Amino acid sequence: MSTAEQPDHAAAVAAQTARFVDLVRGADLTAPVPTCPGWTLADLVRHCGGVHRWFSALLLKKVQERPTSRDVDLRLPEREEDYADWLAAGGAAAAEVFAATDPDAPMWVWGADGHARFWIRRMLFETLVHRVDAERALGLASSIDAPLARDGVDEFLVNLPYATPFAPGVAQLRGTDQTIRFRCTDTDGSWLVRLRPDGFGLVADGTGDVTGDGHEAGAEADATVGAPAADLLLVLYGRTPRTAPGVESAGNAALLDLWFAHSAF
Repeated sequence: MSTAEQPDHAAAVAAQTARFVDLVRGADLTAPVPTCPGWTLADLVRHCGGVHRWFSALLLKKVQERPTSRDVDLRLPEREEDYADWLAAGGAAAAEVFAATDPDAPMWVWGADGHARFWIRRMLFETLVHRVDAERALGLASSIDAPLARDGVDEFLVNLPYATPFAPGVAQLRGTDQTIRFRCTDTDGSWLVRLRPDGFGLVADGTGDVTGDGHEAGAEADATVGAPAADLLLVLYGRTPRTAPGVESAGNAALLDLWFAHSAF
């Protein structure tokens, strides 16, 4: 996906945070979060607000090496009834950092794109997915715009090979050149992942674009998963089962079992 086709990630972070805040304001924060076993809604808010502050600190410092500590002043309120305002404040502070940051500035990241923009895009989908988690906890339906979901699928698949430091199961995604195609059925978007003996990754299309949207888009794959973009994003994140209505899978079932057993983070 070219930069021109991407959403405004900073604006989308603000929008997703606002939706999250509206959900938790006045809600029962002791409610369990079914998509995050063992967590309550309060845990979810603390996590997401902490992520906002941590990523903002990284951006402010323009860190060039992997940090040795994740200590950051969270300013977490004592009363859980103040968590919604705290979450909103973290989003507002992040927006100020984004506005003062050159997205093309080089810096340390854990993923594929070694620039400040990585953290803004990562914060977006961290917030969006946890907003969906909050909706699940409250028994509410979720909606995600297709272009935004498509960008989220791309962000997930591009960065997943680098996630082993905090998702060690990803190291089990190995194969003998088997391929899986992930495809949006309601918008453009097709990604071909190849599992090799030494790892896995997206197959480049020969132009430097590793999303698989070029001439590889029609290549045969050993297994396929197709769904509307919003559903495909949530399937990849383990929030929606791949057997759900509207999700189509075909091909090597054992390969898909391997993928979904080890790709969560």
